[in-house]
Amino acid sequence: MAERVEFVRLAEQEGIAFSDLCRQFGISRKTGYKWLGRYARQGPPGLVDQSRRPATSPAQTPAAMEERVVALRDAHPAWGGRKLHHRLVAHGVADVPSPSTITQILRRHGRLDPQATSTQRAVTRFEHPEPNDLWQLDFMGHLPLERGRVHPLSLLDDHSRFAVGLVACATERQSVVQSHLIRCFERYGLPRRILTDNGPPWGTSGAGGLTALEVWLIRLGIRVSHGRPAHPQTQGKVERWHRTIHAEVFRYQTFPDLAACQQALDRFRDTYNLERPHAALDHLPPVRRYHTSPRQYPATLPPIEYGPDDLVRTVNPAGIISVACRRHFVGRGLAGQPVALRPTATDGVLSVHYCAQQVGSINLHTDPSEV
Repeated sequence: MAERVEFVRLAEQEGIAFSDLCRQFGISRKTGYKWLGRYARQGPPGLVDQSRRPATSPAQTPAAMEERVVALRDAHPAWGGRKLHHRLVAHGVADVPSPSTITQILRRHGRLDPQATSTQRAVTRFEHPEPNDLWQLDFMGHLPLERGRVHPLSLLDDHSRFAVGLVACATERQSVVQSHLIRCFERYGLPRRILTDNGPPWGTSGAGGLTALEVWLIRLGIRVSHGRPAHPQTQGKVERWHRTIHAEVFRYQTFPDLAACQQALDRFRDTYNLERPHAALDHLPPVRRYHTSPRQYPATLPPIEYGPDDLVRTVNPAGIISVACRRHFVGRGLAGQPVALRPTATDGVLSVHYCAQQVGSINLHTDPSEV
């Protein structure tokens, strides 16, 4: 301020070379004339640095809109600018700010972690062409409760990302999984295929053959497949969904018991299916792309029928069948069930079928186990 006042005083003197004076003070002629004008109008206060902020901001987001954005974010703390934008549009709100503007609103109101950085990248997505072509089934692991632990069981439709089932289970036993699958089948019908990992209760993680749960699913006419061992990306959609569940349900609270956890999962599932915009679905909620399966869950299991040329054997309690005076292991889950043997293009090799699905093969020449 002292230097600026000195400049003005000197510039007011007669005979001063204005250009030389500006050069001596290290300013341009434009700045020098600006200081003189402000001083003439306002005196010394006019020489104070003034804000470059415009007097009006016609493009500024109205306060009421900012409040609405913040309220929606508080209701869904894990949603970012894009999801909030598309949800407000879906509600019919006029003049919704862009996703980037909403992100700035959240930042101004302290709703974003200042240390957080975006990790999104372009991805190539694959999905089955129709709902119920494939369901992905998995446990989310086990998470702590105030009393005990919970094993969230998740079932996701591959095409629509519709959450067919989300259950707070006390254990990962086969009977528990089967009871919840029956409820899903009764409500949504049967899928064509179910994809799981290789762990129990749906896989044996080794050479144990089919599990009892797989046998039951195949009997219902559902093909069962497994991801490659140590490759969770095979079930990428359900794995990614688990991250969403953790972010929106388990990150902010610990539940006292299974009942309270199930209530929270039910609320999340309703929001996820019916309201939450999904980037892979053109920001529509999954329910907009899902419909139930025309294949109804049967009250009784269908009969097992094989062709007249099939060689049929009944699997013993140890999972073994006898062919050509040799014992061949086909899976303990098939105990008591009939399987069909069919010749292949390779001499001495038979394919083993249960209902409509091939479940293995045996080599009559190399398998050494004799009856």
